[in-house]
Amino acid sequence: MEGIGWIGAIIIGGIAGWIAEKIMKTDHNLLMNIIMGILGALIANAILVFVFGNTLGGWIGQLIVAVVGACLLIWIVRAIRGRS
Repeated sequence: MEGIGWIGAIIIGGIAGWIAEKIMKTDHNLLMNIIMGILGALIANAILVFVFGNTLGGWIGQLIVAVVGACLLIWIVRAIRGRS
């Protein structure tokens, strides 16, 4: 999440975690949504940079990347722990 700052990362992380929570039909609290959104953005950005050499910029681009990354992270956790 380069260029948006810590406050922006927390805001985008919270929104992305909440959207991913609704898409994946899970139930997390606000702190977990923020963590999932930020970690998801980091993972998805790393994948995009590795594959394409670039990532989406700006608030909207980072929100999209964070939502996709958070959904991927939720899917991985479900695959490891099993559906609860």
